[in-house]
This record gives sequence, C-alpha cells and structure tokens, in this order.
Amino acid sequence: MMSTQTAEAAAQRAQRYQLDSGLGELTPSERAARGREARAAVPRDSHAVFDPGPDRPDPLSLLEEQAKARVPELVPVRWGRMMVSAFTYYRGAALPMASDLATTPVSGLAVQACGDAHLSNFGVFGSAERRLVFDVNDFDETLPGPWEWDVKRLAASLEVAGRGNRFGAKDRREIVMASVARYRQAMRTFAGMTNLDVWYARADVDDLQAEFASQMKKRQLKMVDKGMAKAQTRDNMQELAKLTRVVDGRPRIISEPPLLVPIPELLPEQTDQEAFQAQIEDLLAKYRRTLETDRRFLLETFEYADMARKVVGVGSVGTRCWIVLMLGRNESDPLFLQVKEADASVLSRYVGASKYTNMGQRVVAGQRLMQATSDIFLGWQRAEAGLDGKQRDFYVRQLRDWKFSMPIEIMVPRGMRIYGELCGWTLARAHARSGDRIAIAAYLGSSDVFDQAITRFAAAYADQNERDHQALVDAVASGRLTAERDT
Repeated sequence: MMSTQTAEAAAQRAQRYQLDSGLGELTPSERAARGREARAAVPRDSHAVFDPGPDRPDPLSLLEEQAKARVPELVPVRWGRMMVSAFTYYRGAALPMASDLATTPVSGLAVQACGDAHLSNFGVFGSAERRLVFDVNDFDETLPGPWEWDVKRLAASLEVAGRGNRFGAKDRREIVMASVARYRQAMRTFAGMTNLDVWYARADVDDLQAEFASQMKKRQLKMVDKGMAKAQTRDNMQELAKLTRVVDGRPRIISEPPLLVPIPELLPEQTDQEAFQAQIEDLLAKYRRTLETDRRFLLETFEYADMARKVVGVGSVGTRCWIVLMLGRNESDPLFLQVKEADASVLSRYVGASKYTNMGQRVVAGQRLMQATSDIFLGWQRAEAGLDGKQRDFYVRQLRDWKFSMPIEIMVPRGMRIYGELCGWTLARAHARSGDRIAIAAYLGSSDVFDQAITRFAAAYADQNERDHQALVDAVASGRLTAERDT
C-alpha cells in the first residue's frame, strides 16, 4: 500500500499536465493537425481496452490510505454509504478509478479536468443573474489532465447507473453511446466557434427544456417541471428552517450527530469562546479577500452567527466540511456558507502536483475555469491550526443556491439517455474552455469510432466496479472494515 509520503513523492515525479496558453500562436489548421497526429499515435479504438493486470493496486487499500486523513469517526459512515450499491461505491471510488485510468491510452491533449465527472456530479443551480443553469457542480478533484479520463468516468457512471436501474444491455449501450456522441459532436461544434462564443456558452434550463421537450413524455416533462420548481425553493431561508432552532432569540444550528454537529459540541470544555470566535472572524476575513470586490462588500454586510460540522456526499464523507450561518439585516436574512476541506486531487499522483500550494485555491481556480457561471461567494482559505492542530485548506461556497440534482435511481432509459447527452454536451463545453478544442475535435473525428470504443470501455469498467463493490461488502463482513449506515 502506498504511504502518504510515497504518494506525494510520486505526484512530484509524475509528468505534470499543463494547459496550453500558446494556442493563439497556432493557426486552426495547425491545431487540427495536432489532433490528427495524436489520433495516429493513439488510435481511437484503443480506448475500448480495460484489462488490468495482476499488479493492479488493491482499490480498498487505496481507499483505506485515503481515509487516514479523514475524520476517524466518520470513516465508517463513508464505508456504509459506499456499500449500498455498485453505484454508490462508484461515486466514492474516484481514487481507484484514477489509478485505473492512469494505465489506459491518452492522446496527450490536456484540459482542466473535473477528475470526478460521474453523472451525479452534474446538476442545476442558480446563476448570479437568477437563472437556472445546468453544469458540472463538483470540483474537489479538478486538475489539468487528460480529457479522456473525464469522458470515461462519465460513460462508466452511466453504465453502472443503468445496471442499478435494471436497464437491459441494449438500453445501456444506447445511453452511453448517445452521451459520448453528444460530447464528440459538441466538441466539433465548439471547434468552429470563436473563443468568446465558447466562453459565453452555457446551458440555461429554460432553453434545455425547450430543446428536449419533444423527446420527453408528458410524465417526464412534469417531473422536470417539478424538479425545477423545487430547485428554486432550495435557498437560505429553507435551510434556516431546516437546520436551525431559535435559542435566546437567535437561530442556532441543531444537533444531529454524526451528520450535523454544532461547533460547541466539538470544542474542548476549556476553550475560550471569545478567542475562538475571534479566530473564526479572522478566517472569514481571509476568505473574503479571495472574492471579487463587489462580493466582498456584500459578504461584509453579514455577521457570523453559528457553525457546525456537516457530512456531505458519498465521496466526501470524512473530509472536514463545515456550514457557517451568517445573518444580514436581521434573523430573517440568513446566508449559509459551506466550508469544505480541499486536499490534493486524486489525479495528482498520476498527472503531477497542482501549481497551487493552497488546495482550496486549486478547486476554486478549476471551478471558475470549467463552469460557465460560478457561485458568487466561491473562494478559499487556509486554517493554520484546526481542531486537530493541523494546517488544512478549504474552499467556500453557498450551501444552497437553487441547487438540484436529478434523482438517478428513478430514471427510465429515455430519461437517462437525455440526461446523459446533456452531461456529455456540458462536459465538452467545460473542456473546450481550457483545452485545444480544435485538436480534440480533430482527434475525435466525424465517425462513431470513439463513441463505440468508450461504450465498450464503460461496460468493462462496470464489471470491474461490481467486483470492487463486492470486495468492499466482503471486507466489512470479514471485519477488515467497519461500516455504519446513516440512512
């Protein structure tokens, strides 16, 4: 099993993927030639292969290694969530898949990669202009890297989710093929657009509903309309009612351990409360400096009210994640911030370490580069000494801002196909902002050779994922790992 020190050394030795800032010096024809040369060196059908050798790193050992840096009492919750199904295992296994992807062919064309582009990491949220947009929404693992890895992570997630929903093999194949084809076609479209048009491209939900309405049945349209209406209720006022109760005339975050634990319950009894609050205020001041001037001014109109540790999605369980309640003009003017720990990307040991020394800044920089519009309070900070006395990096965003993810487990084949195509288009748009979209489009070509290859890869990887999930279940049964169900 690779130690933390060994992993860091490997990350430093790995050839770092860098974004190409000199694309303006090449003509479109020269950039297209780069793509065709890459295709000659790494044929598109080579991406179909996933054939791990006997020296494949044990995925559970990788996850156990990763867990060492997490909150110990929350690690069993993570195992419990990953045990639920092959899909929940897949969601939490970004590191093992990064290890596997590092053995597969790559064209050598770099993009700002998401690093964890499975279908549940796409969703709806509110833009600064108060429009619902669809985009990638998780960037914990973002780093410059191979564009193919994101495509394979997305494609395999669709295959795994389709199996979980008991879709037939033909339906699953069509879903994955359509999603990869949409990525390829979108990249070819972006290759013909101006730099500014690519930068301004985004997926407004109103436009998407109009585009896909003809492909959806009435029941599906009603489900989407209901979901969009629900998204607009997911705001700070809803969180205030859900997460707090009034104590001495002020809202305080409720206690629901281990998933939600107010900060006073985590502090030693002898803690100087005034000194601790001053420390929080100092951290908030440092975070404010990472915001744009207008957002900084807005944040300064709120004051700190309360804080709690909150457990979030499958892959992040055990990382230090906090919610901070801020109050504006009065107790009916809340702002909930999510302060989430940022560690080295799971990609870093395979594509090189980030150029940023603060991992929160790494996440924020990647998110701003990949998303068409980002949370107005997106920023970062570093805590020099947390509750455990160790230095840790964090990124900050709103806890809820019209955020909504489609419920994957109730999708029917037609719905998952439409959703997969939307994810494919969105991923291509995100990659086109940072990578050489002309070269990638030339590599992909106009035929479905690449689509078919990735579809075969997705099926093979889903088989491996099922074996890995079963290994986790067996490890819990044998006592190697301790799991705790929280739902």
